[in-house]
Amino acid sequence: MARRTVAAALALVAGAAVAVTGNSPVQAAPPGEKDVTAVLFEWKFSSVAKECTDRLGPAGYGYVQVSPPQEHVQGGQWWTSYQPVSYKIAGRLGDRAAFKSMIDTCHAAGVKVVVDSVVNHMANGSGTGTGGTPFSKYDYPGLYSGADMDDCRAEITNYQDRGNVQNCELVHLPDLDTGEDHVRGRIAGYLNDLLSLGVDGFRIDAAKHMPAADLANIKSRLTDPGAYWKQEAIHGAGEAVSPSEYLGSGDVQEFRYARDLKRVLQNEKLAYLKNFGEAWGHMPSGRAGVFVDNHDTERVGDTLSYKDGANYTLASVFMLAWPYGSPDVHSGYEWTDKDAGPPNGGQVNACYSDGWKCQHAWREISSMVAFRNTARGQAVTDWWDNGNNAIAFGRGSKAYVAINHESSALTRTHQTSLPAGTYCDVQSNNPVTVDGSGRFTATLGANTALALHVNAKSCGTTTPPPASTGTSFQATATTVVGQNIHVTGNLAALGNWSPASAPKLDPAAYPVWKLTLSLPAGTTFAYKYVRKDAAGNVTWESGANRTATVPASGQLVLNDTFRS
Repeated sequence: MARRTVAAALALVAGAAVAVTGNSPVQAAPPGEKDVTAVLFEWKFSSVAKECTDRLGPAGYGYVQVSPPQEHVQGGQWWTSYQPVSYKIAGRLGDRAAFKSMIDTCHAAGVKVVVDSVVNHMANGSGTGTGGTPFSKYDYPGLYSGADMDDCRAEITNYQDRGNVQNCELVHLPDLDTGEDHVRGRIAGYLNDLLSLGVDGFRIDAAKHMPAADLANIKSRLTDPGAYWKQEAIHGAGEAVSPSEYLGSGDVQEFRYARDLKRVLQNEKLAYLKNFGEAWGHMPSGRAGVFVDNHDTERVGDTLSYKDGANYTLASVFMLAWPYGSPDVHSGYEWTDKDAGPPNGGQVNACYSDGWKCQHAWREISSMVAFRNTARGQAVTDWWDNGNNAIAFGRGSKAYVAINHESSALTRTHQTSLPAGTYCDVQSNNPVTVDGSGRFTATLGANTALALHVNAKSCGTTTPPPASTGTSFQATATTVVGQNIHVTGNLAALGNWSPASAPKLDPAAYPVWKLTLSLPAGTTFAYKYVRKDAAGNVTWESGANRTATVPASGQLVLNDTFRS
């Protein structure tokens, strides 16, 4: 069976702009005051529901995007979700009841639901789908037959040829003829079924491989034609199909944004970001979906990923602070095999366990969601840079952020437009006092950020309880490939001194490894760090056991260095 390989899925879209469709312009950006989407890639619907209640709602996320719910080919790889067999809600992530329960639970938490929707093609091969539906290529009983497919039965090979891109097969996946009334009606019927269950919007997968007019027609058939609509149309210089063609229907994902962020963070200067957005050739801000990475790009490497440590974290902080586009925060799982499917079949028992990365919950990222909501509508003010890799800017009188991407600490007096008062730096959970002239002085460590906003005046109360209570372990430790840092101690949550049960710290801000645990207030405990390798060998740090006491409220932050 040909699979939906990432390389091919990314070999997309165009250079020469083509006029948008004749539809009247739409407000593509997610409506309301909260425009950040947490993309919980390959999470089971039951796990998504819990996360909406526990973290997404309290943190201020406006949307959660879930992976394709439709019945698909069997197999453990992630890309099987992108080979649909039918439009029944019967994939590995949950059945119709679980899907509906998730929507209701997320809505109750104030979070809207976007569904990744695969409507360009069907599944390759033959067999029985995850919901029991028999199929073979070009024959999906009761739904489509070969007559509903485009005439080209060969793989796409020429991205300079519009017909080849939109009529031939993406990695041998049978291409639906979306110009056909029957096909349009079936696709609209599927999307309307999702709307009937309470879905708020759609990410249209592989949009570039369908003519913009076809998608506009399908959207016009929706029971709610104003539903949020975000299209995957990947920019490729000199190609025949341009992402701008799709702006008439809704948002279009701006892949150049993520690629440019990677280049700047890795090889250039943060100072260059002063006019990031349209001035760089990106699509209009109000129509652009932006991200640091997604499930395709993290595997191919044309954007940053969780494997890039502080570069990834700081790029995410900048994205959420900068007023361009509507941001997606990708949240996936660890992988070495690019085809590997989700741990536990998508069941997330706890963040940072079983390989679940939970980037949406990292303090540095989740705290910036409220920052963005607070700063909404405010222009960039008080820009400062050092001509290199340290920048700072305000968002009017509502918020201010500083990012130090230098290799050493930065001490500076910052000029802001914030009202005088004491604020909480939501990055470090430490207080910062702004004087009557809008100034404050702070020291930022290498590869760290500072972020203030007018709705975060008291530390320990501005982020959702799972991320702000208990104890935050932050251990500076160097490792080689295959090694990880764990913490253990005399509590069950710390593995009761058993290295085999010791929770692993996250290397996102390497060489600082981090882990936040909810521990009972007032608890005094002993702990120590251990280094483990892939073979299970354990090296304990030297010296006496460390001790700490969880405060009655707020969060205890332990800044330690692994003792060799």
